[in-house]
Amino acid sequence: MTYETLDAGRIARIWLDRPDAQNAQSRTLLVQLDEAFGRAEADDDVRVVILAARGKNFSAGHDLGSEEALAERTAGPRQHPSFQVNGGTRDAGAERTYLQEWHYFFANTCRWRDLRKITVAQVQGNAISAGLMLIWACDLIVASDDAKFSDVVGVRLGMPGVEYYAHPWEFGARKAKELLLTGDAIDADEAYRLGMVSKVFPRAELEDKTVEFARRIAERPTMAALLIKDSVNAASDAMGFTEALRHAFHIHQLGHAHWATANENRIPVGLPPDVPDWRTLGAPKPSRRDQP
Repeated sequence: MTYETLDAGRIARIWLDRPDAQNAQSRTLLVQLDEAFGRAEADDDVRVVILAARGKNFSAGHDLGSEEALAERTAGPRQHPSFQVNGGTRDAGAERTYLQEWHYFFANTCRWRDLRKITVAQVQGNAISAGLMLIWACDLIVASDDAKFSDVVGVRLGMPGVEYYAHPWEFGARKAKELLLTGDAIDADEAYRLGMVSKVFPRAELEDKTVEFARRIAERPTMAALLIKDSVNAASDAMGFTEALRHAFHIHQLGHAHWATANENRIPVGLPPDVPDWRTLGAPKPSRRDQP
């Protein structure tokens, strides 16, 4: 994670900086991201925050396979794998998963959505599953012309979707069902037509054009910008957005509980064979005759 300021300090730019891992989100990265957002929020000179990513892809989602990610999910001194209940010991996998996902994946994202700055996500390449959570927490999204958006943790992973379940609000109800049931992606042009993406720029111009876009917003009066953000967010909340998010998070945890039961009471940490791993993003696809 790197942090910088531009335009005489009026624009802060936060970079996801794990390009070799396709910016897959370890919990360390999420902690650093929260600290960076907090730093920008505390800086009175900053008016707009850009969330960008190094490398070919914006983010491959949660890091499920690296040694770092597996070590982070190992029970610590306050995250015991089992605990006493009525004199007996039982597995605490579901409870541990619930609490950790609430903290790292849900509460964080909700807090970033309400950040006291205007935020702009700058997206190139793939934004997959939890990558969507990061950009949906931002006020505005701009994308390169090669950007693609998908949530493959839907039916392919046996889950209803990621923890911050904004799909019906970002895609529309029927499109959300289609994308979750198939695991298909939409491109930048379709995301623009749906209203999810504000601007589409050529890949080579994405960084400069995003700064220009952010500069236009930074020139607006700060108080007016925040009142606009609060008003629009409040309208979404009045239509049930935050309550729907909270309900969907609990449904997501039910999906984990089902996985645990189906896998001998173990929370899965790997990926089913038809879900892309961040380590294979951009690799040549096998021909159909090579596939089972």
